[in-house]
Amino acid sequence: MNNIKESVNKFGYINEKIDSSIDLPKEISKLKKEKNAVILAHFYQRPEIQEIADFVGDSLKLSQLAAETDADIIVFAGVHFMAETAKTLSPEKKVLLPDLNAGCSLADSIQVEDFKKFKEKYPDYTVVSYVNTTSEIKAMSDIVCTSSNALKIIESLGKDEKIIFTPDKNLGGYIKNLTKREDMIVWDGACHVHDGFSLEAFKKLQKQHPDAHLVAHPEAPKEVVLQAEYVGSTAGLLKYVTESNANEFIVATEEGIIYQMEKANPNKKFYNFSDKCVCGFCEYMKEITLEKLYLSLKYEAPEILLSDELIKAAYKPIKRMLDISAKYNL
Repeated sequence: MNNIKESVNKFGYINEKIDSSIDLPKEISKLKKEKNAVILAHFYQRPEIQEIADFVGDSLKLSQLAAETDADIIVFAGVHFMAETAKTLSPEKKVLLPDLNAGCSLADSIQVEDFKKFKEKYPDYTVVSYVNTTSEIKAMSDIVCTSSNALKIIESLGKDEKIIFTPDKNLGGYIKNLTKREDMIVWDGACHVHDGFSLEAFKKLQKQHPDAHLVAHPEAPKEVVLQAEYVGSTAGLLKYVTESNANEFIVATEEGIIYQMEKANPNKKFYNFSDKCVCGFCEYMKEITLEKLYLSLKYEAPEILLSDELIKAAYKPIKRMLDISAKYNL
């Protein structure tokens, strides 16, 4: 291939026809060993991507695991902000994202210039940013949080501390309600998948599966979350359904997690939160394919590049979160 850079710029991924006779999982494993690479896959990825990965999990945990390895290359089968987080925690490693089109509607719901103007209105507020943000937004924050530790992060701040929570309005509203903090301003952003879940759709599913328990991600709307038997991160949902005595579950998060739920619980039934639309399906997460993963490893592109200055600024609020999490054994 003569011009990899041009292809990546045009398509967002390496655009090369692959011989159909190639055993992609086998070739990917071979390349991974040759290049001392580690493959990370988020819970929302396609099943075949999860199967080929070295680690499957939540975005931040994956980046932490990668940082602990001696790998020279990190291939992140996820979305753009996740690959940026991996680069921030492992600046010395080469980080690849097989398709640059794998973005995030939630991360896109907050832009740097808009947030800069917003912050100027509240100069004495502490900014808590959800990990689902770009490195630029993290660099403008005081502390980062995940869906699993957001409650403890907010509770760790002083009672008189004024807070801006960004960007997810549903997660922010959920935490604000739990903590009863009136001095917490929540940015009006959302994940298009989770925010699309409706109470009407749940009621319909409930009639079809009366014995099923609803488990929900806190990025879902309040009216859905209030109906849930359990609310938590993707890793938390997986743990809950595995340990629960219930045998049927309606899952209010991206449908990719159901693959791991079924794998860990072959005798239980799981129902995707869907209605008239393809709710529960993130097209950005599904941009990553075995073909793109193979070519990304082969040519070591597209690569995630961040300036040293941005890495340093984005790392600071992440480090603060990690310190608090370690203190409370989260």
